Amino acid sequence: MATINKNFRKLAAGYLFPEIGRRAREFQQANPQVKLHKLGIGNTTEPLPAAIITAMHEKIQKLSRVETYSGYGDEQGDTPLREALQRYYRGFGVEVKSDEFFISDGAKADAANIQTLFSTDSRVAVQDPAYPVYVDSNVTSGRTGLFNPHKGGYDGLVYLKGDEGNGFFPVPPEEHVDLIYLCSPNNPTGAVATHDQLKAFVDYALANKAIIIYDAAYAEYISDPTLPRTIYEIPGARQCAIELNSFSKFAGFTGVRLGWTIVPFELEAEDSQPGELHRFWFRRQCTFFNGASNIAQAGGLAVLSEEGLIQCRVIIAYYMENARIIRQGLREAGLTVFGGDNAPYLWVRTPRDMLSWDFFDVLLGTCHVIATPGSGFGSAGDHYIRISAFGHREAIEQAVASIKNNLHVEKGII
Repeated sequence: MATINKNFRKLAAGYLFPEIGRRAREFQQANPQVKLHKLGIGNTTEPLPAAIITAMHEKIQKLSRVETYSGYGDEQGDTPLREALQRYYRGFGVEVKSDEFFISDGAKADAANIQTLFSTDSRVAVQDPAYPVYVDSNVTSGRTGLFNPHKGGYDGLVYLKGDEGNGFFPVPPEEHVDLIYLCSPNNPTGAVATHDQLKAFVDYALANKAIIIYDAAYAEYISDPTLPRTIYEIPGARQCAIELNSFSKFAGFTGVRLGWTIVPFELEAEDSQPGELHRFWFRRQCTFFNGASNIAQAGGLAVLSEEGLIQCRVIIAYYMENARIIRQGLREAGLTVFGGDNAPYLWVRTPRDMLSWDFFDVLLGTCHVIATPGSGFGSAGDHYIRISAFGHREAIEQAVASIKNNLHVEKGII
């Protein structure tokens, strides 16, 4: 008799983004004449740069000829791409060996799968608020108890609160944990950890034989040169940290799908030897994954070329100008706004201490704007919403204008 993985029953509710879509569809069906403004899910909107398109076209042409056709590539990803990533990290003053990179079809899948390297009785700490995949993947793997509505989280998980008092980046836990999920720039808050903040976590991990799973998918959006772009800028991080990254927001590959994970040879768990976790991940990828598309990898290699980096950074600057427009407009509307300076997300406090889903409904019904309720990222996210800077400029300006014209916070009219 087949039985199910009952851990899926622990998941507290429908996934955040489908629930947003459901509410938006119901509103649109009831109000077909209304134009909705989307500031919700962080999906890129601008066309891929010319250098990337050219490289992928050239790869497709090679696949059309018998003398240049290629099938499966290297298990870890194409060697030229991994060597280009090695050079890219050298630009931050960090040395990562080319065979410490594992090319994937995106950081989200790796964020969910990487925990399979560790025992199911590992004690896990996550930032709160945080991207849902960190929590949900550990719930379905059996590392938590049931969802506890009184604390707004799962029993067995350690939540590291990020709030206005600590700049939305938490301090290490006081208790012992085994795995720590960090995201910087943070999705959803847009907060970026300083060197000192990351050093505190690295020091904790080394002292407790813990492993940090560090999501740096938005690192290209950091404009402040004093902020770290990779956790490996911190001494000791190679012994205790795995880094995830992606071309999705870096180069507009949300649909193309390409990312990478770094598993240093020196990485050690409490009961492992140096190099063992690297070998485990290599074996895991070879067994369960046949590699990223060779067309996508050709595009990734073009991203990391001199021309590709220039073109991608022009688009990043475009999105960050969107963020500036949003931040200015929302503040003019009387809202308190954080982030949007070194990340494409803005973290907005709800007026009058409203619950985040309540304010979501207000924005939808009054301003016809779709945002992302902060509670979908954890209990510390309630009373906030996330606004995304991804979008066409005209659409961004229309959404901001609708908020300014229809939301009257200072007058107490919402």
